[in-house]
Amino acid sequence: MSAPSPFRAIGPVEWVALITLSVIWGGSYLFMKIAVGYLPVFTIVFMRVALGGMTLGAILLISGLGIPRGWHKWRAFMVMGILNNVVPMSLIVFGTHSISAGLASIINAMTPIFTLLFAHLLTTDERLTPYKLIGIGLGFCGVIVLIGPGLLLNIDASVIGELACVGAAISYATSNIFGRRFVSMGLKPLEIAFGQVSSSSLILLPIACLVEQPWTLAAPPTYAILSVLALGMLCTGIAYLLFFRVLTRSGAVAIALVTLLIPPSAITMGAVVLGEPISPQNLVGMALIAIGLMAVNRKKV
Repeated sequence: MSAPSPFRAIGPVEWVALITLSVIWGGSYLFMKIAVGYLPVFTIVFMRVALGGMTLGAILLISGLGIPRGWHKWRAFMVMGILNNVVPMSLIVFGTHSISAGLASIINAMTPIFTLLFAHLLTTDERLTPYKLIGIGLGFCGVIVLIGPGLLLNIDASVIGELACVGAAISYATSNIFGRRFVSMGLKPLEIAFGQVSSSSLILLPIACLVEQPWTLAAPPTYAILSVLALGMLCTGIAYLLFFRVLTRSGAVAIALVTLLIPPSAITMGAVVLGEPISPQNLVGMALIAIGLMAVNRKKV
């Protein structure tokens, strides 16, 4: 018998946060693809989390919350930073050297599958149910239909990049499970977000300096610098406020669903902003994802 869950079903506020997060993180793949042409992997990831930390730190001070205190909190922030930032972001940036941003987003959509399995094995209140299993399966099929199955057939020299992105999805799933512990610490989403990106910055700074020596590199063009700024301030700082709000309210499986929402968000933005047509294939893919999400969030009766 499973234990009572401290998490609630995904409500309207959480759905808005997930959709907003999917839009923000959908753009992050493009920004990473641009930046990786001019800057090395660890430098990009360090600048991303450092800028995110500064953004969150400013918000933290303005809000009057202050810096979180206590070794046990910062120890948890450090582990979360490694699992949720250092490892997966580095693997995705490395992977986009040899695969497209679209394929990277498809592979990252495996995160809910890994999260569902890990939650079943490692928790007592987010167990695997037939509805969750069917829902995640439908959602993943929807992502493949949406982006195009042909993209998955390009397995050649890019296999290392693909495996790197699979590793990133596994790391994200692990971080989703680990991040559940912040609920019992009584920390606010802003404090958690600041703590984990700041810890990530402290880890990545010496790695970037020793391995890549970024000060010796040629200055990147303006659009690459703007891409890094967007990655840090928007796709890390603001995004993690939404991320931890959903994680601490609705649990690990709920926050993992954002990776299924990224492709339809990108296609919808293209239609609204750029006037790009939505094909029948797009509609089928988005319908599968919508049905899958409803199945995952179905309450037990």
